[in-house]
Amino acid sequence: MDAAIKSASSTIHSTLCDRLIALIGPDHVRPAIAADAVAGVQSKLIVIPGNEKELAEILRLSNEAGIAVIPRGGGTKLSWGNSPACADLILSTARLNKIIEHAWSDLTVTVEAGCTIQTLQETLAQHGQRLALDPLWPERATVGGVLSTNDSGALRLRFGALRDLIIGVTLALPDGTLASSGGKVVKNVAGYDLPKLATGAFGTLGVITRAVFRLHPSPQNTRTFSISTGQTEQTQRLLLSIQDSKLAHTAVQARFESGEGPVTDVLFEGTKEGLSSQEAQLKKFFETASITEVSPAIWNARQELWSLLNPEMAALAKFSVLPADIAKTISGFDKFAAERKLGWRTVVQATGIGWLRLTGSPEALHAFLQDLRNAIEHNSGSLVVLHRPQSMAALDAWGATSDSLLLMKAVKHQLDPKGTLNPARFVGGI
Repeated sequence: MDAAIKSASSTIHSTLCDRLIALIGPDHVRPAIAADAVAGVQSKLIVIPGNEKELAEILRLSNEAGIAVIPRGGGTKLSWGNSPACADLILSTARLNKIIEHAWSDLTVTVEAGCTIQTLQETLAQHGQRLALDPLWPERATVGGVLSTNDSGALRLRFGALRDLIIGVTLALPDGTLASSGGKVVKNVAGYDLPKLATGAFGTLGVITRAVFRLHPSPQNTRTFSISTGQTEQTQRLLLSIQDSKLAHTAVQARFESGEGPVTDVLFEGTKEGLSSQEAQLKKFFETASITEVSPAIWNARQELWSLLNPEMAALAKFSVLPADIAKTISGFDKFAAERKLGWRTVVQATGIGWLRLTGSPEALHAFLQDLRNAIEHNSGSLVVLHRPQSMAALDAWGATSDSLLLMKAVKHQLDPKGTLNPARFVGGI
């Protein structure tokens, strides 16, 4: 056994390391380094299987040995959620990166979990199709990671969430079983909805090895317009008006920032003639507003919240409120931030899902997030903390649990009774 791997195996039985090396070769087993830490917890060993059968066997061996396993794709969202109780072994899907089948005539694709979203989209585009999804960091984010974190952007308004796009999945369970559910046709009817169960489960139930998605045609043309409004309440009315109108919009988002006027962005897709008609209708509908056509790069506004982030002086959170409560929520940001002299910036979809970046001292950030979470939860919303300074006082990433927690724990116990996968990272310590 390599000396570095042997050193890493001080907390992982050497017999297990020998079996892992024998299974996938020494080139695909290595000791973890500082960059492999998971939400502040240092991992010990990195294992990179070459196919889903190897992955399932590695998971089975780890489960039998009683060590914690952290699934990892591109690592773009590995800091989300609570810190794991321990992170003995990182199970990487980097080599599971194939597009297995693009059934373009059926508008479906079967793809391995380690394939990046950008690679998938480039392949689909060759047949004029796309996965109607706009997650963060598509050039690095993988299919499995995006599914596990349920990450979707502004296209959700038109095409639905990930649970609406996925129609089949294969999961490696801790006992080594490869469980599949769903199918390659959009009208498939299955009993146990494993695809939806795995989506957003943060890798706590099984490791996604492949997925099947429904596809949509690529747009012929796109145009984006920005509408400036003077006040938060006006933006609220604007968002609701667009939703209630007959405009054929694909996505709508509003951008707010402390000390700046709000801006609403609207995306249209279609033929050139159709887009010209949509532009005329938009300008007629909002005659008194300032409307300008802008670059489609504005749809990266959510991702830009993470740019130039000082990890010890900033926090990021995802919140969900009723669309009718957006203005009240933004006013809450302004109030709590002013009291604690914090800077803030947010991007909110018309659905009421938004992302918030805060800058300030760890103490002020902690107080702000506590107060804001209480206010949002009081109105039946939610706030999930995606990044917080390591020096900040303890704060649960997920907030209040719902009545479904007992059911979630029961499913976790059934599929992962030893708590092998991502221990304590998910809601309620799952």
